[in-house]
Amino acid sequence: MILTISGLHGTGKSTIGKIISQKLGIKYYSTGQAFRELAKEMKFSLEEFTDYVEKNPHIDKKLDKKIIEIASRDNILIDSQLSAYILDSIADFKILLTCPLETRVNRMTERDNSNYEEKLKETLIREKSELARFNKLYELDLNNQSIIENLYNLIIDTTELTIEEVVEIIFAALKKQELI
Repeated sequence: MILTISGLHGTGKSTIGKIISQKLGIKYYSTGQAFRELAKEMKFSLEEFTDYVEKNPHIDKKLDKKIIEIASRDNILIDSQLSAYILDSIADFKILLTCPLETRVNRMTERDNSNYEEKLKETLIREKSELARFNKLYELDLNNQSIIENLYNLIIDTTELTIEEVVEIIFAALKKQELI
């Protein structure tokens, strides 16, 4: 089984993705984590690495190729903003998590024990960069509601939900689709 979980930074996709994969006994892969690890490995801050990747599109292509390779050989949950698009023809179920910017930044600030204003600035820079990069690389508009509604099997606004409630909603949807 191949599941994708997507959403902007701070929507809960990594937390929820790890729980779902663990409960299902399938592997978990996060391109966000891979992106952060690569930035650290190359001795860049996240902001610096975002700038670097804008000028070096082969980084995104490399991460995307890895997703396809991993998904083609394993039962896995892929946590990535683009996984539903990249794996559209082979994913069994595609999940999108959403919530407002302020909520997302508050979550990331708490998670990373960081400053709200700094996290807001970092998030806006990253997301602007990603929208532009993904549009340029793949001609994708990640804000196109029509495409979003047709692509994802399940869209959940996580703003007012607990982690447990989001997991329950996903499991109910997977059962309804007879995937578990």
